[in-house]
Formats: sequence, structure tokens, C-alpha cells
Amino acid sequence: MITALAGGVGAARFLQGLIKIVPKKELTVIVNTGDDIQLYGLHVSPDLDIIMYTLAEIVDKEKGWGIQRDTFHCLELLQKYGHETWFKLGDRDLATHIQRTLLLKSGLSLSEATSKLCRSLGLKVKLLPMTNDKFETHIKTGKDTIHFQEYLVKRGAQDKVIDVMFEGAEEAQPAPGVIDSILNADTIIVCPSNPIVSIGTILSVKGVRDGLRKTKAKVVAISPIVGGAPIKGPADKLMQGLGLEVSTYSVANLYRDFLDVFIIDNIDQAKKERVEELGLHTVTTNTIMKSLQDKIQLARVTLKSVESSSQI
Repeated sequence: MITALAGGVGAARFLQGLIKIVPKKELTVIVNTGDDIQLYGLHVSPDLDIIMYTLAEIVDKEKGWGIQRDTFHCLELLQKYGHETWFKLGDRDLATHIQRTLLLKSGLSLSEATSKLCRSLGLKVKLLPMTNDKFETHIKTGKDTIHFQEYLVKRGAQDKVIDVMFEGAEEAQPAPGVIDSILNADTIIVCPSNPIVSIGTILSVKGVRDGLRKTKAKVVAISPIVGGAPIKGPADKLMQGLGLEVSTYSVANLYRDFLDVFIIDNIDQAKKERVEELGLHTVTTNTIMKSLQDKIQLARVTLKSVESSSQI
């Protein structure tokens, strides 16, 4: 059994390759919900939806989020009615948020609602929200403190980051199955996602980090930082705001207490020795996923690296 920790686009691309070489029923994905937000009275779970749409093969491949060939007529009319429409929800995408909200209002948990949505879309991979409790990532800027989606989407990640705060982290309990999927896995993969607001959120949920330390499974992570910069997203600005060096080393150091293997891009070959000084088996390969073949190859290298580390 394989358990993956995932954020949005980067993780979804990696998982596309992984499901081509492992049985889907053997994969559980724990997904960040710190990005969740209420819009127009609807519960929106951006990372869960990106993973779900991607694995269901209906994602907008060019953007990496949303549904392919979607239209935005509802949003256009909402704008005429005076609503802010900075978060681009397509018409078909809205159906997901309406259904999720209806399920939640009927008394189901986010886990149960996610399971129903996945079944409706024909997914055999198990998706688990990291928590069913309210959990929001907020960004403290030079001006104010705002929801992560406002920072990223509404303001285009232009504000200077002073701090990153996880509202609700102290009370949030892991969703059912999260800890068991970590403790009972054969392999755990930390996907190439933002180490602060995608993986960092999951690690802040009670019992998750401790479970990763205790599990007998080999834990491997793929660096989302290549050549000193993220492939996508504002990881560099967030890391700088927290006083962290933007590098593969910093990511490895954030995970070092539970990690066995760390995978970095060929571009960062010169950084390999420094990462290995953390006591991690380090593998270099192409981590930039431009094609499906790139995704499959990265998944193969990831699984092979786990086998190799077991023999050391």
C-alpha cells in the first residue's frame, strides 16, 4: 500500500504518473485542506478538487486546475449582481461545490462528502482530506492578515510575506483513516508540493508528523524546488518570508525528522552532498514533468529509490 501527501497541481501531475504503474486501489492520498474557502455560500476545496479532477481525467490541462472546456456564465452574472469574482469557478466546477456543500449540510463530514464525489467521478484512488475540522491558512503581509487564497489569487502573491499562520491547527483532528494510512503503508510519498502551505499544513495536524516518524514504511519526498525556485506557485516567497533559504536543502531539512529518501532534480546535482549530510539517501533525476512519460518516469524513480534505500 502506498500513501501520498499532496497539495495541488504539482502533486496531481506526479500522481498521474504514479497511477500508471501501481494499482489505483493500493493508493491513498492525504490532501491539504488549508486552502479551503467559503465562496458564494459554497464550500470550495481547491486541492482536493485539483487531485480529483486530474485523476478523473477531466482537469483543464493547460491551467492544471478547474475542468476542461468549462464556461464561466454564472460567474459573469454574479459579477453583474455586484459580487467579487476573483476566484474563477467555472460552471461545471460549481456543480462540485454545490454538491459538496449540500452533502456537508446534510450532516456528512468532509471525508464522507469527498468519498461520494470521488465515486461519482469513477475514482478508485482513495482521497482523504487531512482533517474534517475547520482549518485555514492565513498569510500575514506588511499590510494585514488574509486568507491564503486571497494572497495567492486575488492579490497575485505580490504582497510581502511576514508570517504564515494555520488557523484551527491546535484543534484540528486528523480525518478518519489519515493516521492508519500512514502507519500501515508500505511506502509513503511526499509529493512535490509547496512545503509550507501544502505539506506543512498536513504535518501540522495532530498525530501526522508523529505517525511519519513511527511508521515502518519508507518515506520519500520529491523536492518542489528546482534550481533555487519553485516550478509553480509562491513557495519561494513564503519560504523567504519565514527566513528560509529557497533551496532543495531547506525542503529536505523541513522533512528530515521523518524522511528516508529525498529526490532532487539533475539541475541541483551540486546540492546533493549537502542534502546527504542530513542523513538522507539522496537521488537525482529529472523532476520537471512536462509530459506523461516524464510523470511516469519520475514515479518509477521514486519507487525504485525506496527499494534502493532498503538495501543500504
